[in-house]
Amino acid sequence: MPLLPEDKNPSLFQPVGSTVEAIAHDETRDDAPDSANTQANGEPQVVQEIESLCMNCRENGTTRLLLTSIPYFREVVLMSFWCPHCGFRNSEIQPASEIQEKGSLYKFQVESKEDLNRQVVKSESCDCTFPSISLEIPHQRGQLTTVEGLLTEVVEDLSQNQPVRVHTEPEAYEKIEAVLAKIQEMIDGTVFPFEVIVDDPAGNSWIELSPGESHEKWSKAEYFRTQQQNEALGLVNADQDAEEVKQESERGVDSQQAEPISNDEVHTFQATCPSCLRRCDTHMKLVDIPHFKEVVIMSTSCENCGYKSNEVKTGGEIPPKGKRITLKVDDPEDLARDILKSETCALTIPELNLDLTAGTLGGRFTTLEGLLREVYEQLDTRVFNETSDSMDPERLERWRTFLQGLQDAVDGKRIFTLILDDPLAASYLQNVYAPDPDPNMKIEEVERTAEQNEDLGLNEINV
Repeated sequence: MPLLPEDKNPSLFQPVGSTVEAIAHDETRDDAPDSANTQANGEPQVVQEIESLCMNCRENGTTRLLLTSIPYFREVVLMSFWCPHCGFRNSEIQPASEIQEKGSLYKFQVESKEDLNRQVVKSESCDCTFPSISLEIPHQRGQLTTVEGLLTEVVEDLSQNQPVRVHTEPEAYEKIEAVLAKIQEMIDGTVFPFEVIVDDPAGNSWIELSPGESHEKWSKAEYFRTQQQNEALGLVNADQDAEEVKQESERGVDSQQAEPISNDEVHTFQATCPSCLRRCDTHMKLVDIPHFKEVVIMSTSCENCGYKSNEVKTGGEIPPKGKRITLKVDDPEDLARDILKSETCALTIPELNLDLTAGTLGGRFTTLEGLLREVYEQLDTRVFNETSDSMDPERLERWRTFLQGLQDAVDGKRIFTLILDDPLAASYLQNVYAPDPDPNMKIEEVERTAEQNEDLGLNEINV
């Protein structure tokens, strides 16, 4: 889906470095305007000033707006307010793009002082958690900060009333002092590693990614919002009772007639939209993959909220073991092999330092070239921003090398090893020598770990 509505001008959202250079260039010109807010070429103002009401003294102050883009993320609006009457100041960040189709959950392992400087976008609907000290930062105003900045702000907030609390609530004072000591150790870099979790139902928060990092260090997962989260974001009328939504869904199920499923037809049935929980159409078709099994290709489109999805589901029983498929890609023709990557499948290419966690890209039935091309486009357009001023030269060169290697693999110019690791054995890679064994492909069964069984909910199944 587009990051911005089609009628929004993407040229308005320039990286901060480009904005500063434009202002500096205008100030050095002889015909430059008096204010840096107006560009000489007649284009929209770089920094816009709006007179607005001060919520502290009820006099008029000034709000300054800067439209910019954050590397590896999306467009945002930086806002700064100042009141000349009472001196009140306030700064916050707001996403300029629409609420995303799904919520996002980021997990990041902080292992060094350098990791404390990772940028964090925390929208007004985002909760941040530090599990090691049972600390949760609830949703509040939007922020553009770092991991260290989050911890420092917590220290400042908890320390404000400590001088008074030591006399009025000595027991609470001691407990807060213990928490402050732990947080300070994390800031000072004496306690590593620890985890930070960023959970945003709107999908507009983010933790900075460095190229080549494994999914154990940095991971992102998307999830469907609950009815309560949709109401909090204003996507669903809060006055609409949950029972009404349930009854509407039941009517949709009851109205369906049982029909035989045929491989030659596309079946359409009523379902519940996972985004807005309203009724929508889901299209389904059975596809028989030779030497594998039947799979279901499903497409959902919601006219109410615009949600769209395409996914592939495999049927049958859950096998006792998972499956790992390893393919040595040494011929450009290998890129034309059919591949079914299920939602539970992780993908790794060691030669490219590419490591995709289970759930990334969802379920896909395509070719190897098509899958790699989609990975490249996702990383190039949504993660990497070559024009960003905040990227240091070393990291910029690492990104260029990484993306160039991935592009060479897509173009068939590079030999690499593809590894598909699926704990449910629901993924497939075409054997072009079938029914004979493929000399370049190795298929092995692997035992699922206790963590995988827990994530898949297999520990709760009674048989």
